Amino acid sequence: MTDQNPPARIGLVAATAAGRRYADAVTAAWPHARLVEGDSVADALRSAWAGSDAVVAFLATGAVVRILAPLLGDKRTDPAVVVVDEAARHAVALLGGHAGGGNALAEQVGTLLDARPVITTATDTVDLPGLDTLGWPVQGAVAAVSRAILDGEPVRLIADADWPLPALPPNVRPADGDTPEHGYRLLVTDRVVPPDERTAVLRPPSLVAGVGASRGVPAAEVFELLHRALAEAGLDPASLRCLASADVKADEAGIRSTADALGVPLVTWPATRLAAVDVPNPSEVVRAAVGTPSVAEAAALLGPDGRAADATLLVGKTATAMATVAVARHAPRGRLAVVGLGPGAADLRTPRAVAELRRASVVVGLDQYLDQVRDVFRPGTRVLSSGLGAEEERARVAVAEAAAGRAVALVGSGDAGVYAMASPALEYADERIDVVGVPGVTAALAAGALLGAPLGHDHAYVSLSDLHTPWEVIERRVTAAAEGDFVTVFYNPRSRARDWQLGKALGILGVHRPPDTPVGVVRNASRPGERTHLATVATIDPAVVDMYSVVVVGSSDTRLVAGRMVTPRGYRWRS
Repeated sequence: MTDQNPPARIGLVAATAAGRRYADAVTAAWPHARLVEGDSVADALRSAWAGSDAVVAFLATGAVVRILAPLLGDKRTDPAVVVVDEAARHAVALLGGHAGGGNALAEQVGTLLDARPVITTATDTVDLPGLDTLGWPVQGAVAAVSRAILDGEPVRLIADADWPLPALPPNVRPADGDTPEHGYRLLVTDRVVPPDERTAVLRPPSLVAGVGASRGVPAAEVFELLHRALAEAGLDPASLRCLASADVKADEAGIRSTADALGVPLVTWPATRLAAVDVPNPSEVVRAAVGTPSVAEAAALLGPDGRAADATLLVGKTATAMATVAVARHAPRGRLAVVGLGPGAADLRTPRAVAELRRASVVVGLDQYLDQVRDVFRPGTRVLSSGLGAEEERARVAVAEAAAGRAVALVGSGDAGVYAMASPALEYADERIDVVGVPGVTAALAAGALLGAPLGHDHAYVSLSDLHTPWEVIERRVTAAAEGDFVTVFYNPRSRARDWQLGKALGILGVHRPPDTPVGVVRNASRPGERTHLATVATIDPAVVDMYSVVVVGSSDTRLVAGRMVTPRGYRWRS
């Protein structure tokens, strides 16, 4: 599964009526896809190749190969090509599997047409991360090192800092006495590396170029100055994370064009923030002109996040007639993805959640939740599991692992931000780490879908667990929901040790609800043993409820329609 969006421009080519029907299905789903016509199928395919980011050809694979072979250039710039057979049984990722997104597109086309995606990229077929899929530019002997990883040969991992890499197989490890000095190497560095036949280089996003300029500076002057400064410092432009400047330069065409040419964003800062940064080469002339003694050096140190303390100035300001640049290296930051797994069923788990689990080198979670997703982890993933009641410890462990520079996924069921792991983790997560939140389908949503439409109007979630919240506080909240006539969803409704709270809460709601107000209980929503139970406020038996259940109590407007709970929205057209 993939969370990538389809390419922006997809050219479709079809030769038969069946192919055109499949093409129509694709264009109906993806408005950015278009059927490309030509004097012949070959002309149409060549036109699609020239004018699209990706091509989906409803043709024979051999024909596509013969037509496109003379046009092949570089896998980093050629469009991806997916071939679909006449019966739409298979969607074959023919070209650009990784770099062009062809593998992801084959999966998406397969889902759309109910065709089986055919992926032949070696790393994908054995569930290893391709070096060109790690999210950073990769250079050097990529094919040779990838083959060595696949063949299980020792590969030395040499990183100039602790970057949050995904899980790598056991044969890729930091250099030690058992690793051959002249074997294969995977370097993670922003420095220029002499090419050799056994070294691949991952370029981390570590560099920020600060840019100052006179009004009307030519883009060529900025571009050439920046490249000269990087080259003289032995730094590779592929590691540029962004350009940075002063707010007053946000619309400077020469700077913006340089950022666009490099494929990086332009970040700007107000003069007051720039002036607060200690720099080695301040200028009173610059202060008089823009309100800060430094633009290039200060902006390079602030970078995209405003954390000058994490940065080291590598290239002090260097200037031409109209441009000034400086370059800073920003320290890597750990990565914490807080991932909601959904209510339990694999098909209710989002593609983004799967992608984050595969992006991580360390996964932390409750043992029973981790058991649901172990088949998703890449080989080499370190799994840290614990039992019920260890939520705070899991949060601390996940944050500590991320603070050490690792890529960490902390999992919870449903949505990780709803009575789950996001809030305890973010209480400890500080500025040393980047946090990514991955939403999930909540237990309430899964239960609501099974019951009908009970959440169709305003509703409130209340946890009845008084382990961390005093019952007096819970009681006030239940009373407020009752008086406000909210549909009320009870999480953690009843356990062996807490067997009276649900009855008390239902009694509070019963004071403000008709006795025939529907109540729905869903146990193990989307998991084995799923069961629903319908009752009313007057007839519900708390004994049918346990900690695997969600209880949904309707508002005074909620009714049963054909055995389903429905809370009307009160649309005007209904009256």
